[in-house]
This record gives sequence, C-alpha cells and structure tokens, in this order.
Amino acid sequence: MSAETDDHAPGRDRRHTIARFRAVLDAERQSAALYRGLAAGTSGERKQVFLELAAVEERHAAHWGEKLTTLGEPVPEPGRPGLRTRLLAWLARRFSAEAVLPFVERAEHADAGLYDSDPDATPGMAADERSHARVLTRLRDESRPGASEDARGIVRRERWHRGNRSGTLRAAVFGVNDGLVSNTSLVMGFAGSGAAGRTILFAGLAGLLSGAFSMAVGEYISMRSQREAYEREISIEAEELRDDPEAEAEELALIYRAKGLNADEAERIATTIMKNHDTALDTMAREELGLDPEELGSPWSAAVSSLISFALGAVVVVLPYFFGSGTAVLITAIALAGIALFTVGSALGMLNGRALLRSGARQLLIGGGAALVVYFIGLAIGIGGV
Repeated sequence: MSAETDDHAPGRDRRHTIARFRAVLDAERQSAALYRGLAAGTSGERKQVFLELAAVEERHAAHWGEKLTTLGEPVPEPGRPGLRTRLLAWLARRFSAEAVLPFVERAEHADAGLYDSDPDATPGMAADERSHARVLTRLRDESRPGASEDARGIVRRERWHRGNRSGTLRAAVFGVNDGLVSNTSLVMGFAGSGAAGRTILFAGLAGLLSGAFSMAVGEYISMRSQREAYEREISIEAEELRDDPEAEAEELALIYRAKGLNADEAERIATTIMKNHDTALDTMAREELGLDPEELGSPWSAAVSSLISFALGAVVVVLPYFFGSGTAVLITAIALAGIALFTVGSALGMLNGRALLRSGARQLLIGGGAALVVYFIGLAIGIGGV
C-alpha cells in the first residue's frame, strides 16, 4: 500500500502544480481585464496608470502560461471575465472608476503577499503585487471630488498631522473618560452597598491603579506591535530597493503619475530620488506606506500617557474620600464626577466638530447612567436584595 502511494505521489504533485498554475493564470487574466475595465471608466493620466497595471498583470499571466508550456501542458485560451470583474468594470464605465476603487483596493491589499513565498514566481512579481495595492490606495486618496491636487496634498498632510498631534490629544481624552466612567461606577457601587468610607477609598484607589496599569500595559503592547509592523514594512521596502531598484523607480514614478504628474515628469522625479538610497527609502516609506520613519510612535510614551490619563479620570471621584465619609462626601463625589463627565464630553465634541453642550450632556447622561445602575446594584446587595 505504501509503495503504491509513493508511486502515485509524483503524479498527484504534477496535477496539483498544473491546477495551481492554471488558477493563478486565470486570476492574473481577470485582474488585467478588471484594470482595462477601470481604464474605460476614466481618462487622461489615470487611464494610462490603469492600462499599465493591466499590462503588468498580463506579463504575470504570460509567466504562468510559460510555466504550463514547460510542463508540456496547453495554455488555456482567455475566457470571458468573471461576474465580479464584469460588474466592477460596468460600474466603472457607468459611473466612474472612483466608485469601485475601494472594492478593488481591498482585494489587492488582501492579495499583496500572494507571491512572497511562491518558488515558481519571479521576485519582481511579489513586488508588483504590493505595488499595485499601494498605487490603488494612492489613487483612491486622490479621487475625492471637488479637491484640487494642491488641496489634496494639503489634506493628506493635515490628516497625518491630525493622526500625530490631534490623535494623541484624542487618545488622552478617551483615557480620561475611561478612568472616569469605570472608577465612578466602581465607587458608586461600593457607596450604594453602604460600605464604610475607608473601604470606598480603598476600592477607588484599587480601581485607579489596576485600571491605569492595565491600560498602560495594553497600550505598550499595542504600540510595540504596531511599531514592529511598521519597521518590518520599511525593512521590506529597503530590501526591494536593494534587490530591484529599477522596479522601485518604476513604482515610484507610477505613484507620482497617480497623483497627476505626466509620465516624463514623474520619471524624472523618481530617477532623481533613486540616486540616493537613504532619500529613496525615506520617500518610498512616505509615498507607498504612508509612514514617517522618524515618527513611528514610542511604546513607552504611549504607555505612560495612557496610565496618566486614565489615573486623572479615575481619581476625580476618589478625591472627596481622602477627607472623610458620609452623605456630604458622596454628594461631593457625584458632583465632581458629573462636572468631569460633562467636561470630557464637551472636549470630545470639540474634537469631533460637534456642539459642546450637546456632547457634554450626552456624556453626562451615559456615564451617569452607568454609575447609577451600578449604585443600585450595590444598594440591592447591601440590603440583601440579591
């Protein structure tokens, strides 16, 4: 039985290889047809970009056709594009290429690593697939209606600026909010149960410390993982620049053409940039990956800021219990928590461009409602109701 299995294994491997070559051949042909369909839905430089992407996919298809020929297998004739390809191409012609770009972009990003570990693919094919995903992202960023090229560039810079500065402020406000809502609910639960003031104080401090350290550890791990992922992407880009600088220059030129430059100008800029390796890597990281190599984020800074922001929110409701206990202290704690909730809600409303009073009142209602529910649960436990 074992011998028979060994005898037939090479045949099965061959059939599997042939089937795989045919599958990727068909996939590349489908992609080429889709890009030509997108080209039909636009004009000018963008049309040329889509046609060049289609030409790359057709070269990939030719490679897999040659693989089949090497195995002595006939190369299938191109068939009719699949339903998805026909639908997206029709939508591009009927409305615009921009209308379907998000769908195509997601698919390309999903397939970006398709050939990374494929021994039958050429090294350039893996780089091409990643490049296509990035070019489509750039095209989508450029496709928002009503914005000039200069305005789009400003928006992109402002978006990065918001992600860096305003994003940090937003994270700090949310950290304060998390500490405030969670610890206010905790303290109100103990207060409702009739616990002594020192017990409430201890519970509040325990909630503050455990929550703050949990937030810090979680933020550190998250930021460390993100930074390592970014560094890995930049490392891959450096390898591609080292192994195939011509392909990277072509890719950079294609990105600039997607921005609206003509072919000659895009190639001239790309060639100039590629003369210096460090400049080229920095440019590719920014243009392709959307990353600033100098600002990948600090895990320790993120952890410390999360710890501090959570603690600032959590300490509000605890403060009165440092000075006493009883009804007056509970009312003071509720008042301070209410003021803080309204302030945090207003700050979030300001960041989101919403009405301050409405955002503050909504946050007060939601956070106060959560604390009230926990208070009554504590009350029920305290009087033996549950």
